[in-house]
Amino acid sequence: MVIFLSRNLEPSDQKTHRIYLNSDQVQRVYLDELGSPNQQPIGINLMQLTIAPDSVMAEQARLLIERVQLEETGTLPKNEILEVITTIAVYKFSTLSREEVEAMLGLTLEQTRVYQEAKAEGREEILKLTVPLLLKTGMTVEQIAQQLNVDVEAVQLAAQPSIYNEHP
Repeated sequence: MVIFLSRNLEPSDQKTHRIYLNSDQVQRVYLDELGSPNQQPIGINLMQLTIAPDSVMAEQARLLIERVQLEETGTLPKNEILEVITTIAVYKFSTLSREEVEAMLGLTLEQTRVYQEAKAEGREEILKLTVPLLLKTGMTVEQIAQQLNVDVEAVQLAAQPSIYNEHP
C-alpha cells in the first residue's frame, strides 16, 4: 500500500517502481479522496489527522475523540487511540499551552502518556539541578529523598556526576 495525501503528490516518474505500481500487489490510497471521516475506519481517521491543516485539525480531533468514546474500537483499546489523538494534537499545536490544547480537544491531558512523560522529565531535570546543591549543604541522600518526597534511588541517580550537573 502506498499512501499519498492527494493524487497530485504522487511522483510523476514511476519508472523505478513501475513493475510494482502496475501490479495488483500495490494499492494506492489518496487520503483526500477517502470521503467523510465518520465513514472511515478510525485508523484512517488517525492518518488524516496527522496531515490535517491546523485550521480544521482541532475540530477533526474533537470529533474523532467523541467517536472513539461512543463506538466500538475493535482490538485497539480506546485509551490508546485517545493517546494517539492527544499526542498528535500536542505536537501539532506545540506553541499552545496545555490548557489551550485541553480546551480545544475538550479533554484533560494530565492522564495522557505524553503529559506524564513530560512531567517525569521535568522532575528528573529539577532533581539533577537541586540534588548536587543540597548535597553541598551537608544533607544526606536519604534526607534529600525524604524532603523532596522521592525515592532514594532517584536522588542517587541525580547525584551522579554528568555533563549537565558538573560545574568547572
